[in-house]
Amino acid sequence: MNTRNTIILAAGKGTRMKSKLYKVLHRVCGKTMVDCVLTQVEANNMDNIVTVVGYGAENVEHTLGDRTKYVLQKEQLGTGDAVKHTAELLANLEGSTMVVSGDTPLFKAETFEKLFDYHESQKATATILTSHAPNPFGYGRIVRSSNGDVAKIVEQKDASESEKQIHEINTGVYIFDNHALFEALKNVKNDNAQGEYYLPDVIEIFKANNLKVSAYEMDDFSESMGVNDRVALSKATKVMQNRINDFHMRNGVSIIDPDNTYIDLDVQIGQDTVIEPGVQIHGKTVIGNDCKIGANSEIINCNIHDNVTITSSLLEDSEMLDNSDIGPYSHLRPQALVGKGVHLGNFVEVKKAQIDEGTKVGHLTYIGNAHLGKNINVGCGVIFANYDGANKHQTNVGDDSFIGSNSNLIAPLEISDHTFIAAGSTITDDVKQYDMAIARQRQTNKAGYFKKLPYNN
Repeated sequence: MNTRNTIILAAGKGTRMKSKLYKVLHRVCGKTMVDCVLTQVEANNMDNIVTVVGYGAENVEHTLGDRTKYVLQKEQLGTGDAVKHTAELLANLEGSTMVVSGDTPLFKAETFEKLFDYHESQKATATILTSHAPNPFGYGRIVRSSNGDVAKIVEQKDASESEKQIHEINTGVYIFDNHALFEALKNVKNDNAQGEYYLPDVIEIFKANNLKVSAYEMDDFSESMGVNDRVALSKATKVMQNRINDFHMRNGVSIIDPDNTYIDLDVQIGQDTVIEPGVQIHGKTVIGNDCKIGANSEIINCNIHDNVTITSSLLEDSEMLDNSDIGPYSHLRPQALVGKGVHLGNFVEVKKAQIDEGTKVGHLTYIGNAHLGKNINVGCGVIFANYDGANKHQTNVGDDSFIGSNSNLIAPLEISDHTFIAAGSTITDDVKQYDMAIARQRQTNKAGYFKKLPYNN
C-alpha cells in the first residue's frame, strides 16, 4: 500500500536566536513554529509523521504530544543524518515521504497537498518545492533541463553569472520515493568542511543514476521563510499576522487597523464584530457575533458571547455572556463568569467569581471568590475581602440586593436576596432576606478642632 509520510526536522539548537528557548519552540502568533508546521502537515491526513528531535527534545515532545512519532538525533550531524534516524520507522514503507524543517512556520496545508499531488503525477523519484524569489541572492538556484526536470541545484557561491540570474529557488522542502530516499542516504558522505551529511546530496545521487527529479513551484514566496534569528522571527510573525487578519476580515469581521491588531492563530471571531486598533487576542479565545472590542484591549483564552462590548480592558481565562459589557480599564482574572446583560464599569477587577444576569458593578470595585445573583447594584469602591492571609473564602450575594458604596464584605459571607448594605459598612456577619446591614461608627464632631492644628498657629 502506498503511504504518504512526513519527516519534520527539529533537532537543531538554533544558536543565532540567542535564546535559552529551543529554536522551534519560539512562537509565531501564539503557536510554536514546529506546531505551525505540524498543524499544516496534519491537515493532509498523513499515514505517518515523524519528528526528529535533538536539543530540547523533552520540551518539543511535551508541546506536540502524541500527534507525531519521534526519533532522537543525539549528535547534530546534518539533515541527511537526521532523516537517516527515521529509517527504523519508515524505510520499509511503500509511497512518498516529505521532509520539511520545523523552523518554517508559514507553509500552508494546500501547498503540501499540491506538492504531493505533483510529485505523484510526475512519477518522480524526488520533487523539490521551489518558489520565485524577487531577490534570489543567497538561495540555491534551480537549474532545469530542456524537459522541465531539475538538472541541478546550484548554490550562490558556485553559480555562474547566468545561473545567478535565475529566480527559482530551493525552499528546502522535498518529497522522495520512500525506498529510494533511504537507499540513497546510505551513500551520502560527510567529506565537507562541517563534516555533516547533507540531505540535498541525495538529489545529486539520483541525478547520477538518471532518476527523475522534478520541481514544483509554489505561488507565494513568503511561505518559504525560515527563521534563524529574532529578525526573521519578527518578519514571519508579521506575515502570519497579515494572513490571520485577512482571513477574519474576509469572513465578516471589521478590523479598523490591521497593521496594529494582533490575533493568534487559534482565535475564532463571529461576523459583524468590530475590532479597534491596538487589540491583542491570544490563545484559544472565541468571540461571538456583533461584539465591539475597544482599542488596546487584551483578551487571553476567553469565551466572549454575542453583542458584548469590551472597552480598553484586560481579560484572562474568563467568559462573558450575551449583551454584557466591561471597561474601560477593567480586569477579568481567571475563572470570572459574567452573565447576560451584566455591566462592569471602569476599574473593576473580578477573579474566580460568577456575576448573574442584569447585575451592575459601576466602578472601582474588587470581586473575588464570590457569586453575585441577578439584578444586584454594587456601588463604587466595594471590596470583597476574600483572603485571610492563609486561605481564600467565598461570599454569596442574593438577587435584587444593593451593596452601598465603599462597603467591605469580609468573607465567608452569605447575603440573602433583597438585602441592603449601607454605604461605608464593613460586613462580617451573614445578612438575612429583606434586612439592611449597617456597620459603621457613629459620627462625632469635635467643636473648634481645626483651630488647634499646628499650621493654623
